[in-house]
Amino acid sequence: MHPARADLSLANVLYALGDPIRLKVVTELAATEEGDSCQHIVAGMNVAKATQSHHFKVLREAGVLRMEPQGRRLLVRLRRDDLEARFPGLLDAILHSCQKNPEILPLTNEKAPV
Repeated sequence: MHPARADLSLANVLYALGDPIRLKVVTELAATEEGDSCQHIVAGMNVAKATQSHHFKVLREAGVLRMEPQGRRLLVRLRRDDLEARFPGLLDAILHSCQKNPEILPLTNEKAPV
């Protein structure tokens, strides 16, 4: 389900972060240490549920996110430590770029490309 730290691939991580919706999910998660529920993360993004599931799956399989069941919901966390250990500075550089160039992220309540 979740790749081990040693199995994280730069190509897969970059592919996963190459989509504006997935990049928005990662920036939202980067703002919290505890993680959040899938529904809360994508609230206001106006993305179909099947599309949301696909984006979370791509991020999880690339090793960017960890999803843990908590009761009736999934808690989603950014695998910051694993990404930093495997690819030092990559996540911080991408998040910094998103802060400096917010136009690359989809706006809340705006129809995002599927």
